[in-house]
Amino acid sequence: SYVQSMLDLLEDAIRTIQNKDNGGLSYEELYRNAYTLVLHKHGPRLYKLMKEVIEEHLRTEVREIVQKSLYNNFLATLNTQWQDHKVSMQVIKDVFMYMDRVYVKNNKVDEVQDLGLKLFKELVVNHSPIKTHLTSTLLDMVSKERRGEIVDRGAVKATCEMLMTLGIKTRTVYEENFEQPFLEVSGEFFKMESQQFLAENSASVYVKKVEARIKEEAERAKHYLDLSSEGPITSVVERELISVHMKTIVEMENSGVVYMLRNDKQDDLKCMYGLLQRVEGGLVCMCDAMKGYIRECGKTLVDSEGDINNTVTYVQSLLDLKERFDQFLKNSFCNDHTFKQAICSEFEHFLNLNPKSPEYLSLFIDDKLKKGTKGLTEQDIERVLDQSIVLFKFLVDKDVFERYYKQHLAKRLLHHRSVSDDAEKNMISKLKTECGCQFTCKLEGMFKDMSISNSVNEKFREVTKEETPLTIDLNVRVLTTGYWPISPCKVASKLPKEAEVAFDRFKTFYLKDHSGRQLNLQPHLGHADINAIFYQKKEDVVTPKRHILQVSTYQMCILMLFNRQQSFTYKDIQTESNIPEKELKRALLSLAVGRMQQRVLVKSPKSKEIASTDEFTVNDQFSSKLIRVKIQTAIASKSETDPERQETRQRVDDDRKHEIEAAIVRIMKARKEQEHNVLIAEVTGLLKSRFMPSPSAIKKRIESLIEREYLVRSPNDRKVYMYLA
Repeated sequence: SYVQSMLDLLEDAIRTIQNKDNGGLSYEELYRNAYTLVLHKHGPRLYKLMKEVIEEHLRTEVREIVQKSLYNNFLATLNTQWQDHKVSMQVIKDVFMYMDRVYVKNNKVDEVQDLGLKLFKELVVNHSPIKTHLTSTLLDMVSKERRGEIVDRGAVKATCEMLMTLGIKTRTVYEENFEQPFLEVSGEFFKMESQQFLAENSASVYVKKVEARIKEEAERAKHYLDLSSEGPITSVVERELISVHMKTIVEMENSGVVYMLRNDKQDDLKCMYGLLQRVEGGLVCMCDAMKGYIRECGKTLVDSEGDINNTVTYVQSLLDLKERFDQFLKNSFCNDHTFKQAICSEFEHFLNLNPKSPEYLSLFIDDKLKKGTKGLTEQDIERVLDQSIVLFKFLVDKDVFERYYKQHLAKRLLHHRSVSDDAEKNMISKLKTECGCQFTCKLEGMFKDMSISNSVNEKFREVTKEETPLTIDLNVRVLTTGYWPISPCKVASKLPKEAEVAFDRFKTFYLKDHSGRQLNLQPHLGHADINAIFYQKKEDVVTPKRHILQVSTYQMCILMLFNRQQSFTYKDIQTESNIPEKELKRALLSLAVGRMQQRVLVKSPKSKEIASTDEFTVNDQFSSKLIRVKIQTAIASKSETDPERQETRQRVDDDRKHEIEAAIVRIMKARKEQEHNVLIAEVTGLLKSRFMPSPSAIKKRIESLIEREYLVRSPNDRKVYMYLA
């Protein structure tokens, strides 16, 4: 029939195309025949015919050729047959274009192109001997290349592209025939390789070898596997070479993280950080090792504090340690937030192990802000202050630091020892930024007092010039009691007549403008410059030598007594001056037993202790190259003694009671009613920027406020407090 003749013609044409002998074919005629058959409802016969001819060709010719080449040029033969099949299917698709558009679409069967791919996959690639051999050949070639042999990358790449194309917009064929077995074999290979790497290399070399392996596998995926394999193969490398062994790498003796930190191996740490951040838990593992090392360094420093006589050296060691880890953070850990928090957390831990840390930090800042600090520029001081603020942030007992800082600042201001007002105000500004104005208001008040005192003294000098001039030059610092950390002098000492007259005149002048105030002299804080003449006797020749002695107020009171008579016993000096015993002994020790260049008095008998019967005379043989001689007051130590420290701690605890009560009242005033645990949490949150109150201390203050009827327990629930207005 006419239909059968057209079908026979198209069948012969398909075979001719598959045999690459299609030069004499008329595609226009073939297309028209296929078009006519579909138009006259013979689409199913035409589709079936085409499928059977393609199947027969693949089964009897292509598969046989590929099977014969299994052990001889296998991949090249497979790829050649695949390329031929693709070309023939493209021509067949063009011939049956109308069938594709009408019959295939309406009957929801495979398009010609997809049918060709499916048949090649089922009849050639998935045929048992070919499938098994294809997988093993590809794996063998990758394995050879890993061992350093040269393989035909083009053949592997073409085969992988074929497998991806056969998946028809999915990866299933590629995964089943190559990727899954490839990842399994690779996993085993990397497992063996990791054992070898660990046995033969240090941590830093291991890291570099793993990085090289990851790079090599990624390059392989890009160059001749499918690009989509890069992620899965990288994950396998990361699992077998990093995740499984990360603890071993990090803790490796004489080459792990601790070794790198101890020996400042910043580049090696950076490499390890880069490697471990690839896997889950890698950075946590590395961070834990770093934390352990910081804690060890910090504990060593804190434990050795007793051996370090100089508190400045102790704090400087802490700052150096912090600076060192800041460098690691910046250069090795890419300013990672986890590592930054870990460093801060560990510093806070060991800094607060030492209860003296607030005092020592204040002494360190005191040392840097004093006059005579050699070789420090303004920029150096600024940097040191910034570093000190970092340590200050770690202190839990910031209120203890505040008390010591006030004491040290007071001494610097009253003895004119500050390196500069700008540096002092800069430090106060930094503390204010960190803790708020409540923390620094008293420190700022101290500066204000000094400024006002300067103005008052200028005005007083002008007034005394117009009236009767004073016989001495008087400079008075008027200090507001609440601002200054000063214990008032309990005993009124007797001043020399000239000083007493001058002070009385100042008192009258000041109270005229400030009625209602009280002025109490604090001689233990003052100092004086006095003119002294020593009559040196050499071979019956008396030579007067003049000096200006810089002394404390108490030392001035003692020395001025010797204008009246040649010698005094200790008891006489005490009676005449009324100076407290502790202060008197300290002053006399400096004048008579201190440095040879400062001994302006002679003590009899000669000893380092002072007894009530000891006699003191002027040392006429006193000699110094300097006109102005500073007599140092005998000070036991820069840092406090244990009894003094206990006293300071007691004062801090007393202040804390008031601060806790104030916080409780402030919260209860706003809430009116609050449950016990919630109140404790809120009070802690409010006060933790100054100190960490213990729940028991808060509970005691609550009980005290209940006794004083600021709070009352709820009649319905004993754990709930109510505010009494």
